[in-house]
Amino acid sequence: MTSEFVLAMAENAIYTLLIVTGPLLILAIAVGLLVSIFQATTQIQEQTLAFVPKIIAVLVGLVFFGPWMLTNMVEFTLDIFQNLNRFTG
Repeated sequence: MTSEFVLAMAENAIYTLLIVTGPLLILAIAVGLLVSIFQATTQIQEQTLAFVPKIIAVLVGLVFFGPWMLTNMVEFTLDIFQNLNRFTG
């Protein structure tokens, strides 16, 4: 196993991490922004108000993006096992 291989696998891992978590993070940021705009316009400064909509949005996002996220993670895991098998076999 060469250092180039390890670096390529680390790069692939970071790329997969960003691709898989990206939609949920963007969704949480968008909902947080909307809630903060609502709080600023109504002058409601309740700290817990921001958490509940974000949690609901992320759970709904998991329902919609979950199968796609799982497929990406399984493909990455299979890629790791195939590459490890190639170097140890």
